[in-house]
Amino acid sequence: MDDDDPFEDVRADSSNAMRRLFDEYGRENRFAFVVGVVASLFARVLDLVPALMLGYAIDSILYDSYPFLGFLPAGLQPAGDVNQLLVASGIIAFAFFGGAGFHWFRNWGFNSFSQHIQHAVRTDTYDKMQRLNMDFFATKQTGEMMSILSNDVNRLERFLNDGMNSAFRLSVMVFAVGCVLFYLNWKLAIITMLPVPIIAWFTYRFVKKIQPEYADVRSSVGKMNSRLENNLGGIQVIKTSNTEDYEGERVEDVSQGYFDANWGAITIRIKFFPALRVIAGIGFVLTFLVGGYWAAVGAPFGLAGTLTIGQFVVFIQLSQQFIWPMAQFGQIINMYQRARASSERIFGLMDEPSRIEEDPNAEELDVTDGEVVYEDVTFGYDDEPIIEDVSFDVDGGDTLALVGPTGAGKSTVLKLLLRMYDPDEGRIEIDGQDIRNVTLPSIRRSIGYVSQDTFLFYGTVEENIRYGSFDASQEEVVEAAKAAEAHEFITNLPDGYETKVGERGVKLSGGQRQRIDIARAILKDPDIMILDEATSDVDTETEMLIQRSLDELTENRTTFSIAHRLSTIKDADQIVVLEDGKIVERGTHEDLLAEDGLYANLWGVQAGEIDELPDEFIERAAERTSQVDVDEDAETTAQDDD
Repeated sequence: MDDDDPFEDVRADSSNAMRRLFDEYGRENRFAFVVGVVASLFARVLDLVPALMLGYAIDSILYDSYPFLGFLPAGLQPAGDVNQLLVASGIIAFAFFGGAGFHWFRNWGFNSFSQHIQHAVRTDTYDKMQRLNMDFFATKQTGEMMSILSNDVNRLERFLNDGMNSAFRLSVMVFAVGCVLFYLNWKLAIITMLPVPIIAWFTYRFVKKIQPEYADVRSSVGKMNSRLENNLGGIQVIKTSNTEDYEGERVEDVSQGYFDANWGAITIRIKFFPALRVIAGIGFVLTFLVGGYWAAVGAPFGLAGTLTIGQFVVFIQLSQQFIWPMAQFGQIINMYQRARASSERIFGLMDEPSRIEEDPNAEELDVTDGEVVYEDVTFGYDDEPIIEDVSFDVDGGDTLALVGPTGAGKSTVLKLLLRMYDPDEGRIEIDGQDIRNVTLPSIRRSIGYVSQDTFLFYGTVEENIRYGSFDASQEEVVEAAKAAEAHEFITNLPDGYETKVGERGVKLSGGQRQRIDIARAILKDPDIMILDEATSDVDTETEMLIQRSLDELTENRTTFSIAHRLSTIKDADQIVVLEDGKIVERGTHEDLLAEDGLYANLWGVQAGEIDELPDEFIERAAERTSQVDVDEDAETTAQDDD
């Protein structure tokens, strides 16, 4: 197993994954399962009837060596060859029609059982995944998770339907055929079953060898999907960088990894199944040779008793239905091992711990004034803090701006307010309520968030604006778009508000996507607004128009704003300056300029006064831009790209 498999540690603890699958998801679908099992039993029994009737017909009608259906009382046996033939034909016809009905119920039962479990597992896994905190998504690749939600869940469905269906069918067949053969001639039946212990040993060896191979295959599929998803998402960068050959080699490498892992499993399979067929064939040859000699000449090897022609024909027919199913058990075990590897990955994802734990007795957040308090807040990864001892108060309706160099921790401060993460130390309160003591949905309903990394879902412009406010009317959507200075460009699109934006909004410019994101937040009408570089992707003129609308939107609303363009936040009620995760300055725009500190220097950079900046500031800026250390890695992990 590769060490970089992100679910390796969790999977190692999932030794009872298949049992857990049946315990957690099989119980509520047991009716369909029972229907499938019972129908499989009757279907297999009826499948034996034509071969038995053929044997009885040969012995009683053609050779007249046994009474027709001799196990019945004499009064119930039909008289005459024609009547016996008609009865035999009727019984065979009933077996075929009845068997067809039971086969339908069998297929319905197992398909219903597997499809319901597949649906429940996929939705539960996705629901668990989307409720994990953001650091999980920073350390797991999208392709790996997509592989679990699609490929692994589908493998479970194939085993629960095809595999279990075949397992019960073959089990019933082997047992029923064995009973019939022992009833007809137990000595010849033992000869027919001589290959069974060898088949069982081969199957055991196969299981031991194939299990780790399939785990490697599942891991390599996830890595290949991750690479393909990553490359397709960055296709524009690949083209503009002229790196098609380089990326082609990287895809070839992960594809080769999948090929090697899959070929290892295939090599074991292609050796195993032909060997089983040879062993099964030996059993059939023994039955044919010994049974044929017995029926034609007499009992061989000192065996006693008789074997009629009809019994020999039944043995020949049923021995194939006995030996070949034994060989097919290898296919079922093959499917089981694949499903087991997939179930371990699925439950590995389900068992992924979350750093955010919601109090089951948490109450709804009640926002009255919108006052926000940060009290000695510290947060980081691997004992390396991203922000330290951050404390500030924001009165309801005020605007607080966070300013600082790239990587200072500005976005992380505000993501803590949304409970994307929980502080390692300290507390955050909204109107006196610790946000860890209120429900997550109520927090996120009360806060609007406009990110610098605008994401649009595949769909129409209107659907993206309405996202999260699904009950909003058409008029409300349009008003929100107007407030975000988006209505005019939307109406100029080919289909207006019904225009498809493409994957991740690729059909729109960065500025257009950002204005739609702002309209989405405006439509939500939250008590608290977070603007994380909300105008970073628009030109100066559009920024002016949006800023005018945002000023109206935030006039009586508690607002947090992050902006590299300091001109957009100079009118904030309070400006907090961060450096290396710590607050180094705070005050109004005029106060901070008067202090002639970091804020004043940043203002000087944007005002073009570079020659007047102190050497110490320039040296520190050079260190920040060139530094690639653990702190920067930790902040990247936190997805703090402010």
